[in-house]
Amino acid sequence: MENTNIQPLIDNYRRRMAKVPSKFKRYLYKQINWNVRMIGIKGARGVGKTTLLLQHIIDTYKNIDDTLYASLDDLWFQTHSLMELVDWADQRGINRLYLDEVHRYPNWALTLKNIYDSYPDMKIVYTSSSILNMDYSQVDLSRRQTVYTLYGMSFREFLEFENIIKISAVTLPELLETHVNTAMQIVNKTKIAAAFEKYLTYGYYPFYKAVGDDWKSRLQSVVTVVIENDLPAVETVSFDTIQKIKKLLMLICSQVPFVPNMSILWKQLETNNDLGLKMLYSLDKAQILTLLTKKAKNYKHLCKPDKIFLSNTTLMHALCSTVDKGNERETFFMSMASVVSDVKMPENGDFLLNDKYLFEVGGKKKTFDQIKDIADSFLAVDDTEIGYRNRIPLWMFGLVY
Repeated sequence: MENTNIQPLIDNYRRRMAKVPSKFKRYLYKQINWNVRMIGIKGARGVGKTTLLLQHIIDTYKNIDDTLYASLDDLWFQTHSLMELVDWADQRGINRLYLDEVHRYPNWALTLKNIYDSYPDMKIVYTSSSILNMDYSQVDLSRRQTVYTLYGMSFREFLEFENIIKISAVTLPELLETHVNTAMQIVNKTKIAAAFEKYLTYGYYPFYKAVGDDWKSRLQSVVTVVIENDLPAVETVSFDTIQKIKKLLMLICSQVPFVPNMSILWKQLETNNDLGLKMLYSLDKAQILTLLTKKAKNYKHLCKPDKIFLSNTTLMHALCSTVDKGNERETFFMSMASVVSDVKMPENGDFLLNDKYLFEVGGKKKTFDQIKDIADSFLAVDDTEIGYRNRIPLWMFGLVY
């Protein structure tokens, strides 16, 4: 294949590289073992997967033409194959490719397997939608790749992104034990309440800074693209099902966190239990919803969720006509805790983390009445800068990644 044939991809690559922000890097950047031959990075649209790839190229190569980035939803792939691109790169001594949106490419898993087996010197880093079930695709890549998940920005990252304060992440056990001292150090340097309010409104998706006041409409468009384009690229869904998924999202949005009466919900959607659960779990995998269950979630054996959340508070502010403060608090806690912990619905309280730590979430007047005399129980309280013993400020759970 001649260079002229590949030029549209190269031009797009260079345009993207010219606009890459280099100062701020997402939490996952340092966690990735970049030496692995095949790396998969999945995550919701808008959380920064592409930027992460391009930042690594800048940090790794003095000459960016020593590698190549390509998005597999590029029109170039309508008349060319990924194997052609790999062969072109191999002939020119390019032994590392960065591929975006692999879920948009037909038979992506088989193609990646063939590349891995046929080009032993070639390394690939690729991104995909969080919907993609990499572990259970028809072609087993588990022995050939390492997969990471990138979530939206934490409150800790938002503080750094806004140049307010740069602090290290804390583990959940560290937070429970040292939250008072940690909070004192932070609130002494910044007005944390004002920053937290901004984060809850628009801080989960890093693109808000580039689009300014248009962040809400941009996020609404992102959700539409996920439902109309990404989901059909991964699963077999009809036009009718796509419309029902949109309606389902709006029904849940009006009541989140939503305790579902499944028979009523399926009647509103004019669907049955099997299809309804598939829609719910698809939105969960897409990181648009988060399903809370009493038992560990199993995407092979779908069970009725006990509570349904939007994935994060920014989605609440973009999609919902009104945002209830209590619902916003629980959604924030769930969005942060679920990244670093196994979260289940307890018999008492709001959240059970790692089958050990029990939490109630509420305002600063919240009491232990509902979880009193239960070991390892805590309150996550809003409108509070510094906690006391087992009363921990809600904002601090945004420091866990």
